[in-house]
Amino acid sequence: MSQSCSSMTAQQSHTDLDYANQKQTQWHDTPQKTEYAKRADTIMLIGGVAPIQDRLLRPALKSVGENYIGLPNPDFESFQVGKAFGNRGQCNPTYFTVGNLVKYLQNLRDEDGISTEDIIKKYLFVTAGGCGPCRFGMYVTEYRKALVDAGFDGFRVMSFEHNKGIFQATESQESVTRFSPKFFIVLIKAFMIGDIINILGYRVRPYEINRGETDRTIVECEKILSDAFEHSKSLAIAMYRCRKEFQKIKLNRLQPKPKVMITGEFWAALTEGDGNYNLHRFLEAEGAECIPQPLMNRLMLSIWEAEYTRTTHEGLDKGSNKTIDFSSLKSKLMIRAAKAAIITHFNLYAKAIGLNGYKLPDMDKLATLGEKYYPVDSNGGEGHLEVAHLIESVKDNLSHLVISVKPFGCMPSSAVSDGIQSLVVSHYPEANFLPIETSGEGAANFYSRVQMALFKAKQSAQDEYEALDIPDDIPDKVHDYMYQPDSDRAGTAAGLIE
Repeated sequence: MSQSCSSMTAQQSHTDLDYANQKQTQWHDTPQKTEYAKRADTIMLIGGVAPIQDRLLRPALKSVGENYIGLPNPDFESFQVGKAFGNRGQCNPTYFTVGNLVKYLQNLRDEDGISTEDIIKKYLFVTAGGCGPCRFGMYVTEYRKALVDAGFDGFRVMSFEHNKGIFQATESQESVTRFSPKFFIVLIKAFMIGDIINILGYRVRPYEINRGETDRTIVECEKILSDAFEHSKSLAIAMYRCRKEFQKIKLNRLQPKPKVMITGEFWAALTEGDGNYNLHRFLEAEGAECIPQPLMNRLMLSIWEAEYTRTTHEGLDKGSNKTIDFSSLKSKLMIRAAKAAIITHFNLYAKAIGLNGYKLPDMDKLATLGEKYYPVDSNGGEGHLEVAHLIESVKDNLSHLVISVKPFGCMPSSAVSDGIQSLVVSHYPEANFLPIETSGEGAANFYSRVQMALFKAKQSAQDEYEALDIPDDIPDKVHDYMYQPDSDRAGTAAGLIE
């Protein structure tokens, strides 16, 4: 026994010594010097928003001279690739989006036969970036680290940051993409129209008589809109043509289905795939109608934050100087012009396709609702929006259930959903609220929790409908998706016959 212990001690000491003598290395984001292809030969990759927006971006950016390819929707295989090449302890969006890019490049190399050298020279990836109280500020570095480990050292990653403009994560001397005002206008229009099609699809699909008809109509609309973008045709006219396609769908809207508002961390709430266990389609399969959070909501929040910061900081460093700050005035006017332009175009396209009764959120109203529980000066993650959306849903009776979906360990969203929202629910006990996490795995537990909360929502929708006096003669117009009467009822069916 003594010899055995002595032998183990000696062996352990030898192991510790070997480990101590190993050279410690630290990974640094220092990409290799590479001579990249010219702008005309460069292909830009973008991905990570809703699938319809990824698909509309290609013809939209082609119209301004950009060669763009949308990445496939991230799936569970992307998650596994991200786990293999990414750092430990990252959140879901990182694993899914980083893994999706690496998987795409691997397929270019292994299946399409493009050499690694040509991939690095001819392709670049554009993603969102930023700072804040979470791992989002490290996303670009995570892409770089995974790309180096996967054998694509030198691959370019470019990032949008709301407070820093555009910067390249690599040290390329020349930007191959012209981020002109026209580029951003077309980009926003593609996102905006994708939002409208998505919202309308979620409004129509639960009530279709012929299953799959809505999805087939959306495919036809994508063709119409892609042609309009690529050949610079009127987008309003294209949306009106899409209205004609949607009107062909046969609907039975007098079904008491619970409405479910989906909010939470930006990517987890927006994506439609394995990244949130296909939450939207799962809810529809369970008999619910979804209220998705459009990408425009996040853009409107960014504009509101810029306007709020400009207003609150105005004059702090001026002292007694009463001279007009023309630079500040110009910025203020530009912010207001941008907000007005977005609202005007959104309403124009929504009206053209027949999306009636829907407006972009009033950010001032949401800030007023949320500031009692969340300081509006703190702009990490979705800021006060998660709190405000829940309160608005209860006060205005917008839904039967609010689900806050977020990645496992998401710091800003978890602090809100699992912390602050507990106080909100205690003040609004009638709220049906479910905070839930995604981890890339554990779908069974996720679905089980959603089903339990949805059971209560179904009961509320049914009670709301049955409490009404349903007339014997119901006009056919109630089955037209464009018919949206004003109502204080949450359910579609109840609102139609109130």
